[in-house]
Amino acid sequence: MAIAFSKKPGLVAYLTVGDPSLAVTRDVALAVLDAGADVLELGVPFSDPLADGPVIQEASQRALAHGTSLDDVLRLAGELRKLRPGAGMIAFSYLNPLLRMGLKIFCERAAECGLDGALVTDLTVEEADGYLQLARLHDLATVFLIAPTSTDERLKLIAGVSTGFVYAVSRAGVTGAQDQVSGDARELVERVRRYTELPVAVGFGISTRAQVEAVGEFADAAVVGSALVAAIYKAGAKDAARAAGAFVRELAGS
Repeated sequence: MAIAFSKKPGLVAYLTVGDPSLAVTRDVALAVLDAGADVLELGVPFSDPLADGPVIQEASQRALAHGTSLDDVLRLAGELRKLRPGAGMIAFSYLNPLLRMGLKIFCERAAECGLDGALVTDLTVEEADGYLQLARLHDLATVFLIAPTSTDERLKLIAGVSTGFVYAVSRAGVTGAQDQVSGDARELVERVRRYTELPVAVGFGISTRAQVEAVGEFADAAVVGSALVAAIYKAGAKDAARAAGAFVRELAGS
C-alpha cells in the first residue's frame, strides 16, 4: 500500500523515541503531526546505528540509557494511532531489535498498534524474503533505502518489493544536516521513477524550508531527521513539543 502525502512536497519527520523521554516523545509527535508532517518515522533506539550521524547516534544512546525498547515504540505507536487516526506512521529500525523480538511477533504487533509499515535500515533486499512475506500478511508497507551508488539493476529490485514509498538517500554517507541538497538526489529520483510509481521521499541532510522546496521540485516528499532531533534536544524536555512544532511548521510552510 502506498502512503499518501497530502501536499507536495510532503514532509516525513523522524523522531528518536525515548529522547528525552517517552512522555515527551508522545507530546512531540503530536505537535509535529499537527504542525504539518505527513508521516512520522518512529526511531527505535539502537546501540550501533551505523547509518546515522552523531546527532541521532547521541539521541539513541540517551534513549537507551532511559531503557527505551522496541516494546515502548510499539506502545507509543498505538497511543498515537488512537489520537491521530489519519497520520502516516512507520517504524524506523535496525534489524537487530526486530530479530530479538522475532519478525513474526513484530509484524503482528506493528499491525495491531496501527503502524503503516517499517523501514529496516540495514536489511538488504536480498535477505528480506521472510520479512517481506510477514509484512504482506499483515498489510504493512515495506520501505527500503536507495542510494546514489545503487545500480539500475538494484533500483529495479528494490522498487519491486517496496510499498508505502521509496526512501532516496540524497548522498553517500550518514544522516546529518547539510547546507544544500546534493545534486545526486535529483538524478537518483529520476532513475528510480523508471521502475516505480510509488511516492519517492528524499532524506539525509535536509534541514531548512529552502531545502524542502528544492526537493519538492523533483520528489514527492522530504525527510527531516537530524535537524529535528537537534532542535528537540536544544529546547529541553519542557519546551520540546513547542520547539518541534514551530520547526516543522517552518519546514512545511504552514
